[in-house]
Amino acid sequence: MIPLSQTIIQADWDAPNNIRTLITTRIGGYSLPPYKSFNLAMHVGDDPQTVEQNRKRLKELLPSEPVWLNQIHSRRIIDAADTVLQADADGSITAQKNIVSVVMTADCLPALICNRQGSAVAAVHAGWRGLLAGILEQGVEQLLTISTCQKEEVLVWLGPAIGPNHFEVGEDVRQAFLARARNKGRYHYELIDQCFSEHTKTSDGQNKCLADIYQLARVRLSAIGVDNVSGGHYCTYSEADKFYSYRRDRVTGRIASMIWIE
Repeated sequence: MIPLSQTIIQADWDAPNNIRTLITTRIGGYSLPPYKSFNLAMHVGDDPQTVEQNRKRLKELLPSEPVWLNQIHSRRIIDAADTVLQADADGSITAQKNIVSVVMTADCLPALICNRQGSAVAAVHAGWRGLLAGILEQGVEQLLTISTCQKEEVLVWLGPAIGPNHFEVGEDVRQAFLARARNKGRYHYELIDQCFSEHTKTSDGQNKCLADIYQLARVRLSAIGVDNVSGGHYCTYSEADKFYSYRRDRVTGRIASMIWIE
């Protein structure tokens, strides 16, 4: 079996040296199709013992067991050092060393957050519902609270998500984002509008759009003063050899994006 160290991704950003990240791919595990092969999710129908084998293999690269969450497409972010496993939340945050914050995805956007001081980290799961609800803003706000840093000292890395050529959403989704943008001024409204492009019409005449979830995240972060944003170069839908995609396959596994303070 290929060494796991050869299959993982590390965030390419200007983070302090004591900040560690690890993002898995679908390569390097024991799961059988349609979960082949490094599925880390217990809730998708894969054999639980096989998932445990995959998690055990992952643990060899980590300082502690990741704080696995039960993700519910919310804006709830919890303290990773003071929670039970599988808590209902879509992100975790910590200022303690060697506590691994983790989110799992298969098209949704994973965001890893830290500060320039290397004193606080967070991992956030941002599907379009969570993004609309403000989970990225919530993650930044909580990181500012526990670290007393300034917004210009916050760094964000956007991990593997569905790319802008494949993320089809309804017109209602576009309108929901625009409605949230109206009270932030014309410029912000126009930037949000530019994150969507008209794509097709359904048989009953409903518009479908292509959404750029990476750009939506950047615009929302910039609106609160966070501009040091990296990543956003993958497409889980089109890179089938490397990533799981719920939109592409429906029955599939999940990758994990992790961050901790060394």
